[in-house]
Amino acid sequence: MFQKFSMVVLEKYRFLICSFRGAVPQGLVLELGETVQILEKCEGKCFSLLQGIFPANYIHLKKAVVSNRGQYETVVPLEDSVVTEVTATLQEWAVLWKQLYVKHKVDLFYKLRHVMNELIDLRRQLLSGHLTQDQVREVKRHLTVRLDWGNEHLGLDLVPRKDFEVVDSDQISVSDLYKMVRNLWEISLSRMLLNDSKKGPPHLHYRRPYGCAVLSIMDVLQSISEIKEEKDFVLKVYTCNNENEWCQIHENIIRKSSTKYTAPSSNYGLIISLQLLRGDMEQVRRENPMIFNRGVSVTRKLGFPDVIMPGDIRNDLYLTLEKGDFERGGKSVQKNIEVTMYVLYADGEILKDCISLGSGEPSRSAYHSFVLYHNNSPRWGEIIKLPIPIDRFRGSHLRFEFRHCSTKDKGEKKLFGFAFTPLMRDDGTTLSDDIHELYVYKCDENSTFNNHALYLGLPCCKEDYNGCPNIPSSLIFQRSTKESFSVSTQLSSTKLTQNDILDTLFVVLDDNTEKYGLLVFQSLVFIINLLRDSKYFHFRPVMDTYIQKHFAGALAYKELIRCLKWYMDRSAELVRQDHIQEAMRALEYLFKFIVQSRILYSRATCGMEEEQFRSSIQELFQSIRFVLSLDSRSSETLIFTQAALLNSFPAIFDELLQMFTVQEVAEFVRGTLGSMPSTVHIGQSMDVVKLQSIARTVDSRLFSFSESRRILLPVVLHHIHLHLRQQKELLICSGILSSIFSIIKTSSLEGDVVEEVEMMVESLLDVLLQTLLTIMSKSQSQEAVRGQRCPQCTGEYVSCLLSLLRQMSDTHFQHLLDNFQSKDELKEFLLKIFCVFRNLMKMSVFPRDWMVMRLLTSNIIVTTVQYLSSALHKNFTETDFDFKVWNSYFSLAVLFINQPSLQLENATPAKRKKILDKYGDMRVMMAYELFSMWQNLGEHKIHFIPGMIGPFLGVTLVPQPEVRNIMIPIFHDMMDWEQRKNGNFKQVEAELIDKLDSLVSEGKGDENYRELFSLTQLFGPYPSLLEKIEQETWRETGISFVTSVTRLMERLLDYRDCMKGDETENKKIGCTVNLMNFYKSEINKEEMYIRYIHKLCDMHLQAENYTEAAFTLLLYCELLQWEDRPLREFLHYPSQSEWQRKEGLCRKIIHYFNKGKSWEFGIPLCRELAMQYESLYDYQSLSWIRKMEATYYDNIMEQQRLEPEFFRVGFYGRKFPFFLRNKEYVCRGHDYERLEAFQQRMLSEFPQAIAMQHPNHPDDSILQCDAQYLQIYAVTPIPDNIDVLQMDRVPDRIKSFYRVNNIRKFRYDRPFHKGPKDKDNEFKSLWIERTTLTLTHSLPGISRWFEVERRELVEVSPLENAIQVVENKNQELRTLISQYQHKQMHGNINLLSMCLNGVIDAAVNGGIARYQEVNYITKHPGDAEKITQLKELMQEQVLLFLGLAVHEKFVHPEMRPLHKKLIDQFQMMRSSLYHVSCMYFLKASNLKTFSPFLGVNAGMARNYSIRILKYSLSLSEQMQSIQVTGVSPNLLPIFRISKRSLFSNSPVLSGKCRWLQFGLWCAPIFLQNS
Repeated sequence: MFQKFSMVVLEKYRFLICSFRGAVPQGLVLELGETVQILEKCEGKCFSLLQGIFPANYIHLKKAVVSNRGQYETVVPLEDSVVTEVTATLQEWAVLWKQLYVKHKVDLFYKLRHVMNELIDLRRQLLSGHLTQDQVREVKRHLTVRLDWGNEHLGLDLVPRKDFEVVDSDQISVSDLYKMVRNLWEISLSRMLLNDSKKGPPHLHYRRPYGCAVLSIMDVLQSISEIKEEKDFVLKVYTCNNENEWCQIHENIIRKSSTKYTAPSSNYGLIISLQLLRGDMEQVRRENPMIFNRGVSVTRKLGFPDVIMPGDIRNDLYLTLEKGDFERGGKSVQKNIEVTMYVLYADGEILKDCISLGSGEPSRSAYHSFVLYHNNSPRWGEIIKLPIPIDRFRGSHLRFEFRHCSTKDKGEKKLFGFAFTPLMRDDGTTLSDDIHELYVYKCDENSTFNNHALYLGLPCCKEDYNGCPNIPSSLIFQRSTKESFSVSTQLSSTKLTQNDILDTLFVVLDDNTEKYGLLVFQSLVFIINLLRDSKYFHFRPVMDTYIQKHFAGALAYKELIRCLKWYMDRSAELVRQDHIQEAMRALEYLFKFIVQSRILYSRATCGMEEEQFRSSIQELFQSIRFVLSLDSRSSETLIFTQAALLNSFPAIFDELLQMFTVQEVAEFVRGTLGSMPSTVHIGQSMDVVKLQSIARTVDSRLFSFSESRRILLPVVLHHIHLHLRQQKELLICSGILSSIFSIIKTSSLEGDVVEEVEMMVESLLDVLLQTLLTIMSKSQSQEAVRGQRCPQCTGEYVSCLLSLLRQMSDTHFQHLLDNFQSKDELKEFLLKIFCVFRNLMKMSVFPRDWMVMRLLTSNIIVTTVQYLSSALHKNFTETDFDFKVWNSYFSLAVLFINQPSLQLENATPAKRKKILDKYGDMRVMMAYELFSMWQNLGEHKIHFIPGMIGPFLGVTLVPQPEVRNIMIPIFHDMMDWEQRKNGNFKQVEAELIDKLDSLVSEGKGDENYRELFSLTQLFGPYPSLLEKIEQETWRETGISFVTSVTRLMERLLDYRDCMKGDETENKKIGCTVNLMNFYKSEINKEEMYIRYIHKLCDMHLQAENYTEAAFTLLLYCELLQWEDRPLREFLHYPSQSEWQRKEGLCRKIIHYFNKGKSWEFGIPLCRELAMQYESLYDYQSLSWIRKMEATYYDNIMEQQRLEPEFFRVGFYGRKFPFFLRNKEYVCRGHDYERLEAFQQRMLSEFPQAIAMQHPNHPDDSILQCDAQYLQIYAVTPIPDNIDVLQMDRVPDRIKSFYRVNNIRKFRYDRPFHKGPKDKDNEFKSLWIERTTLTLTHSLPGISRWFEVERRELVEVSPLENAIQVVENKNQELRTLISQYQHKQMHGNINLLSMCLNGVIDAAVNGGIARYQEVNYITKHPGDAEKITQLKELMQEQVLLFLGLAVHEKFVHPEMRPLHKKLIDQFQMMRSSLYHVSCMYFLKASNLKTFSPFLGVNAGMARNYSIRILKYSLSLSEQMQSIQVTGVSPNLLPIFRISKRSLFSNSPVLSGKCRWLQFGLWCAPIFLQNS
């Protein structure tokens, strides 16, 4: 059976109980736990055009409620909301849980798994339906604790709850929601959870002090006195700095002696839940049975209770372990002392369960103290309760045993002493409530206490000793006179006493009112005020019970009203008003007596004298108003009286409601509050009292009635308005407003609150905005100075403003806008509210995880803006256009769309769906609003060019397609309007490029943004930018601009991706170079070009590429001139002249060249600076730069530098970044880096790349594939400066630099055979495929690699290859000979040995002979010149003679056999070379091919001889520097002089003939024939 999925809604909903892979046609792939809605159910298969089919037995049916039917409908299952939340949360956690493992957060991974299993188990219990209400509540509590823990550790949002269920933000006021989230946040910051780890020992053998937490009960009572539910409190756990002061840590915390303890970290503490329960124990148990079913313990007051109820029997002894003083006992360190206490009966039996360590803890038979480390004088201060039965009290005693706890073995405790004390004296009296210093007796583990009489006969203390005159001298237990032990005791035992004087007082009052009325009133006031004392606070329930059940004074109300009025009327006359103030403080209970008395009288008389009673109350309230209306600024006494009255006044409302209607009581209160002075200058303390009285009025039951609120709201709002205007007592005012909004929100769910909201809008909206602007301004300045978040009252007032705005309807907004008297007033209001909204989005009012508050804020803002947009358009568009208001509006819209909390792409799928279901995508809503307002501007659009280009561009970078489609056409409008005005859109172009660079560099934008300006829109009513431009007369420049911007975005996005990812330095540098060159060459943006020059320079410095950093900075230096033109401050440069900036840059560049050992590049800059200093006669700077230049020359000659290798890299495939894709580069390797290491480095930088194993150019299949291919091989640099390399006397340290620097061309040779391969001589067919690569720039430069600009491919013939091979080898040989001859290289001559061996060995084995084959001449007559060149090069190889002479001089004795071998092989090589040469020239003379050459035989021979002569002279000069006497005899045959020499008699050569003969030997045929 299969079922079909559809959007059709049924009141049923199903979830997967087994995953389905959709392996059937039209199958719907579903995962375990996913939910589906059913369209239809059928036997067999069912086909769905919308989604697909799935088996019916894979799902479980659940009932659900469908709300908001249609496209955005919501389906909510009919189950406990906590179960639903757990299910959704577990699904969301499952994804994040797997990511923890991938990210190697193993500890949290296992903790979260444990919590998830617990949630599943608790959810199962909740679904079972077998739990009692109390058990259900407990399970829900455990569930929510674990949900909050997981959300906190996974970085998810806070979830506000009420009664364990997620709060619906639509059902409560924003102020209440803010309080809930804030409290939850504070708790989460200090949450301390136990570690579930099983590591460590199974149990501890003794107790150790750890930490202490303190909570003020008075603070608790103030905060929960009016709350009926539990409230969580956070206790910070402090540790003691000095363990010896542990007994005083709680007092130090209370006194805030911070030097004595260590404050905890921000998220470390304890959480306790407290709830205030009123009434006696019997009443509390009856009204709250579930609380006591949870095993709640009852803690009794230490000492006698304030109220002793009948039947309350108690016999508790409280013992405090005070201190001890013990001997070291021969140990090198002090002891670790543990005290063990037992309660023993007269017969020596240990009393069971007579020791209590605290309420709720099970009683035990033994007590073990905590242990202080290495302390012989411990101070414990620990209190133990001993609930000893009265019948076992007499004869019992306490025994204290002292043990030393070893730190080496935790199981070892050694007994070394004990003390004891009886509980009752012989005279029957108990231990006095005092400190008792007990004697300490020595003992050990072998001592026995079985016979307790052995020690009970000993004195336990000094007082006991004085009563024991005859003590035996030899005892089992000896007292340690230097040791002592102190305890203190306090006994709490019951005595039933109860005296009631209230009835007596009222009897006296009834007997003689005139005589005793005032005295009884004063006595009653005194008794009532006793209840205000914390010691007697618990008598209040007793007093309430008395008034309700026992009070019988039916006539008392008359006298009480009279006396109270008399006191109030005298308040303006008397200087001392203590008795009046006492009466004001007793006002609550006086009215309780008055009202109850009137009720009794009314019952007895059937309501007689009702009018008289009402009149007396009216007169009493007139007196109250009179007291409050008095000017108290000059009378401190009167201030106290008024304060006492205001504090007590709200407490009488409930009593008045028993006798008067809600409206009547509200009128009483309004008149009273209205009588208070309206100014806020009467003194801060009085302002506070006045506002506290208003706050209690708002929190009273009276204010919850809508009919009373309409009466009271105006006067309450009046006073709030005054204080907000003056910025006084903001915190109290915010609390009052929060309460008002909470009540109104609750009332709005049940009835109409339009009138009340209207009053609040008129009175509060403007002043709330002004208050918030002031607070935010101060907060921003504080944040700038101290880096703090917004103060608490900021959040309070934001929530109040949002509460008010959310309660406003269309009518309210219309009335608000209509009530402005002028456009200036409307403008001021709009600017205020827009500014507040902008600050809400810019400032950290709500932390990141307060998502529920952030989303609600955004929803209220966008709704409010929609209401205000019409007013803005209507009043400030045409002739009354106001730029300031419109600019403020656009700025607000841009900030709104860019809010981090609205970027749904960054949220988890579950969170994204939840937000979209509740609010939709608010970015789209605001974008439509913004576009609509932009269209309404008309010709005024020009005012926002170029100012709004950047902000609007930022909106397009939001990764939401619809938002982008809405915003892009705005840029067409901007271009069009500037084109109309200026004939071009240069401003738009410049600003767009600048802002695009800035925004993308900040990490905004995505892959789809590359083609944003040129793509056709996918949906929406707006055409693309390119489509609109193509319809304009300026389309050519427009299209060109869009193309440039698109190319820029490609590079910017590549740059952004490289910078924000974990990319290597090479990628970042390459991407930056690419972008920098684009700014210079394609769009000519000099400032952006310079910015990226410095970014690139910083990257090079970080990578220690100092030469490249210098070349990069040189780009900026070359833009500057040696002029005194002033330059503005830019980047890190101060305001200075152009000359100064260029000088500073030159010095820095020279420094970088020095660090990169590229002194040759730094020397020209030194000279340039020297010229400037010389022209200014700045000889001091000139001297410095000349010395620097000289130092660089020394460094060139003295310091060793390595020649780097170069590598060609091809990046093929579409997966590479844009600046690398299908391009080839040549890279300058690092020091000591060879091909294998470079390949490994590149593959690590591109881990997804595939290395190509051949050097052939790739085809299109590789270039266009979605992959990455790397092609790497080494290349040979082709130096530009050949002259210096051919100078023999130039040191190789200098040549080495020019061989590998300033290189723009590189060569790569690939050998191949062309035609048939000759087995005897493979060189005949061995051709070379030579690829020459020309770069865009020379290396080194601003990067270690540059792109190949041009490649040339040529084929080199075997002859040409031979010429190059021989020439290169000759050059190498000459260089080495020169270096050793001029002592540029010392010691090791291995390089020369290898070079000589290579040349001689190749020649002896036929290498040269193969190049000298004469047959080649007949087959290739056109290569005569090349053949001649090759012959000359081969003849030059007789340089080996000179090399062997140098080798003879420096060779190590151990290498002499190698040297002899080289000489022998050289003789063979010389003979071979001479023979082949003769044959070549004799043969060549008979060939007609060379007839032109032979026709001028004499002249050519003479010229050739002269050339050879010159070369020989050069050789002879070099040879003379060698000591002939050191020449080996084996080498002497080479120096024989030919008698047939043509120049033997020449006087010029007479001194050099011996060496000259060697030179003449190079061409014997020519010389002899001539």
